[in-house]
Amino acid sequence: MIYDFIIVGHGLAGAILAYTLRKKGYQVLVIDELAEHSASKVAAGLVNPVAGKRFAKSWMADTFIPAADAFYKELEEHFGQELYLHKPIYKIFSSIEEQNNWMAKSAGSDWSDYISETLVASAGEPGIQDPYGGILIRRGGHLLVREVLQLLEQEQLQAGQLLPERFDFSHLELTETGLRYKGEQARQLIFCEGYQVIHNPYFRWLPLQPTKGEVLEVKTDYKFISECIYNKAVYVLPKGDGAFRIGATYNWRQPDELPTHEGQQELTGRFTQITSHAFNVTNHWAGIRPAVRDRRPLVGSHPQHPQLLVFNGMGSKGVLMAPYLAERFAAALAGEADVLPEVNISRYFSLYYDYIKQ
Repeated sequence: MIYDFIIVGHGLAGAILAYTLRKKGYQVLVIDELAEHSASKVAAGLVNPVAGKRFAKSWMADTFIPAADAFYKELEEHFGQELYLHKPIYKIFSSIEEQNNWMAKSAGSDWSDYISETLVASAGEPGIQDPYGGILIRRGGHLLVREVLQLLEQEQLQAGQLLPERFDFSHLELTETGLRYKGEQARQLIFCEGYQVIHNPYFRWLPLQPTKGEVLEVKTDYKFISECIYNKAVYVLPKGDGAFRIGATYNWRQPDELPTHEGQQELTGRFTQITSHAFNVTNHWAGIRPAVRDRRPLVGSHPQHPQLLVFNGMGSKGVLMAPYLAERFAAALAGEADVLPEVNISRYFSLYYDYIKQ
């Protein structure tokens, strides 16, 4: 068979892109070794329209959130089960200064699409440490990422559309009309391999920084009144039956997937700033995110080999960004649109030309 696209990598970005392209009628082969502790499978899958201590609206939230809502609803209908849970996010003020910063930020601006309430004192939930109050964020939630990837993997394996192995560059042959790989032919090949792009001989010049993130699962006997997601330096995601997922750390000095004592200490320390309830750590994971210098994804064609493309670099925002960017990329591949300029890798072509001079 001659495929339209071969996709390397079946983390969340690659999985969403593959699904989007197949839905449009393309023949797609995915190659992935299906690692158990990939960054996508470790991630909590959060969507948060308000980012960071500066209380800024997440980049392109007005575009990304409706696209994500529609895409995950379609996935739920496709598989016949709930996969994306809409939950309010309670962003707790850490100080009176932070409270004042928010009040100044929100004055004169319409945040009604994303903020349902501002609390200037504790919400009064026993055991929750929020003396300065916080904001209740609407239109947030979390995707069951591991479940989504497992469902898509099973579907594609059964259809013979997923090759469960590590991609081997020694078998890649570029041709005038496309490429060949181990006897398979395709018009184009799209790399969605996350941080592994730093080892990719065609795209290693891209400014991607592997960033380790650690996540805990903890258990407490206390039943929280609220079913919201808590956020104060870390997220605290209720999983049911007194279990919570806490994350995540950011560590660019140790680009490996090994959980650390220091990571556990940081996360448990942050959790005790949110709740006074006793808890036990039941699980500890680590994954490596593909972070980019300017915090924008990496999408587009190789400057000299148009049959090679990349769809990568979404860091911790893949759940939010990938549905829209995949749809836009699919339109670009069909000649119906351009790659979004802010994510187009053409902004880094000067790095490529410096790289090939070495």
